[in-house]
Amino acid sequence: MIAMRDDYRGESVKAVIVPRESHRGELRPEHVVAWARDHMAAYKVPRCVELADALPRSASGKVLWRVLQAEHDARPARSP
Repeated sequence: MIAMRDDYRGESVKAVIVPRESHRGELRPEHVVAWARDHMAAYKVPRCVELADALPRSASGKVLWRVLQAEHDARPARSP
């Protein structure tokens, strides 16, 4: 989970997910949000879900969330 710009809140939660091979093509972002609404506190539910092929990892296998955050911040902002 990383932060994304939100005009109303300032920041919102964005989930970047790598689906299992058996679920590729079946998993939809709205499925993830629905699951999160049932299992997580309201402020933790992602407002945006991105499905990825892989996550950047360090040599020890930890997810490099700062790299994900930098990639997201480098993208041009969407106009409403």
